[in-house]
Amino acid sequence: MLPKKLTKKLEERKTNNGLRQLGMQNTLIDFSSNDYLGFSKNDTIFKASHKYLLDNNIAKNGATGSRLLSGNYTLYNDLENDISQFHNSEASLIFNSGYNANIGFFSCVPQRNDLIFYDEFIHASIRDGISMSNAKAYKFKHNNLEDLIQKYHTERNRNANDKELDIYIVTESVFSMDGDTPDLKAFANFCTQHNCHLIVDEAHAIGVFGKDGNGLIQDLGLEQQVFARIITYGKGLGCHGAAILCSALLKHYLINFSRPFIYTTGIVPHALATIKFAYKTLENTSEITQLHKRIAFFKTKVKALQLEQHFINSNSAIQCCVVSGNDQIRILSKTLEDNGFNVKPILSPTVPKDQERLRFCIHAYNTEAQITKVLQLLAIFVLNK
Repeated sequence: MLPKKLTKKLEERKTNNGLRQLGMQNTLIDFSSNDYLGFSKNDTIFKASHKYLLDNNIAKNGATGSRLLSGNYTLYNDLENDISQFHNSEASLIFNSGYNANIGFFSCVPQRNDLIFYDEFIHASIRDGISMSNAKAYKFKHNNLEDLIQKYHTERNRNANDKELDIYIVTESVFSMDGDTPDLKAFANFCTQHNCHLIVDEAHAIGVFGKDGNGLIQDLGLEQQVFARIITYGKGLGCHGAAILCSALLKHYLINFSRPFIYTTGIVPHALATIKFAYKTLENTSEITQLHKRIAFFKTKVKALQLEQHFINSNSAIQCCVVSGNDQIRILSKTLEDNGFNVKPILSPTVPKDQERLRFCIHAYNTEAQITKVLQLLAIFVLNK
């Protein structure tokens, strides 16, 4: 029997219509996956990865252990060198997932009594990592530099006698549930001026923004002002894994103190080879340009259908239509599903109550006809047209 406290929590979530269920793959038109460029289905990447393993006599189904034991094969080191060069970073360290990377970083880097200021909409994995640290953590209003500055000065003055205090400021370059972007230059300049360590999660920017999809930080030329960048491969690159871009010294520290890195079995060779050839494809693809055309077309149709007031402003592949209430947003998602479109409802408590939304993920492979049809259906429901 499940303990009564746990049963009660499940019943409460069911009552609030927020109960999560595992879905199955389907043949609906995809406006839900993070596979922005379609790389997860890219046959060239798949075949090149397989051929590379055969040509290099890497016939392994598993890593055999953590990287500190038996799992640090040559492909790891070669790939990290490639990643560092591609992202103009002194070093990089591969983790098994974006969640693993964020837990691994925030649980060990900020020290006791250090200060962390994080965006109120920061990803759950970062929140969990922060909760595992011994630092003092404070959230600031979403993308609001003025609120950050105010909180920074309040806490800095309160800790004025601590000469060894380090301050970490955390944001995302593209927020996963809103699709919007902070003023990264202003955040970086503030951190430089006040000797703070800026950490940016670039999960939803890689493959979407920057030259060859290298992300917003590089696109803005801010690499030297950022203490660490967290990038993931399960989104724009369509594969699996993550990496932290940082200095060689910080990489050395993470290898020694990041418990999720130390005590995790390494990634299988085929996953690393897939990352390698996803990067090679990224440098020679027209899909990024195609993706931005589709994003622009989507925004144009939103405006034409007078839906702008319902959408969060975003230039990314994530476009969100806010419709208050878990019940309402579930019904709307099911209506679109019945018409052949897979658009996921984002429910509270994942997002704040009354900020429930439909999260449209735009892809290079979505057609203008598909975008037009799904938005016309949306307008019928939202505007009662």
